[in-house]
Amino acid sequence: MTHISGKLFSAFALTTVTAMVSIGFLMQIGPDWSRFASATCTETRCFCEMPRTGALLLQPANSLSSLGFVFIGFLMILMARSRDWMSAFPPPAASILGVAAIIVGIGSVLLHATLTLWGQFFDVLGMYLVSGFFLVSALAKWRSIPNRRAMIYYGLLCIGLVAILYALPEVRRWLFAVILIAAIVLELVFARPLRPQVRTGYYVAGLVANIVAFTIWNLDQRGQLCAPESLLQGHAVWHLLGAVALWFAFLYYRSERVAN
Repeated sequence: MTHISGKLFSAFALTTVTAMVSIGFLMQIGPDWSRFASATCTETRCFCEMPRTGALLLQPANSLSSLGFVFIGFLMILMARSRDWMSAFPPPAASILGVAAIIVGIGSVLLHATLTLWGQFFDVLGMYLVSGFFLVSALAKWRSIPNRRAMIYYGLLCIGLVAILYALPEVRRWLFAVILIAAIVLELVFARPLRPQVRTGYYVAGLVANIVAFTIWNLDQRGQLCAPESLLQGHAVWHLLGAVALWFAFLYYRSERVAN
């Protein structure tokens, strides 16, 4: 119990430091975000939360809730470095997933704090890193691809996705959805049966959390669940549930045992 508590405290401390560094970075270039190109979502609706004009964090609830991803990312890395790691899930891969989660959180902070095009870029970058990881992980298990080669494929996939994001930012959500759905199908149909003693319940729990999160996201986006001036925001709940879903995915991978 003390061992786990220590990791939780360390992850919280690292998240706090990351938040302070992020805010310090924003203070150096803001808070006049109007001098930058606006995020493409401003043409329709950048979620329910009303931007605080002139503030350092235009959408404070949506910005700060993004730190949930940073917290679970650091926790993944700390657990992967533990001496009692007994999983078939390689610690380097676990750490890569943790870094991707941290990038998701920081990118989301940058988007909601600034509502700029460059903030949007980093927000979607993290989403691509995570979904790409899921896809390559499923393919590698299914096709018995060695870890080193899988990392190369993952790097190449991420480079391609970043190029598309830069050239065609308007397709970001659809492309993310396609990659994520493909990863889920490949994992459940082809990869899962090849993972010894894996606890599928974790994966299902993550899917349920994601479905609930997306439902709330959709209601928030359409203005059907919306109180613009409140600090209780549906999109912030989406962030927290998304972090929970990602944590369940980590537990799923970690539950795999080495084949005898």
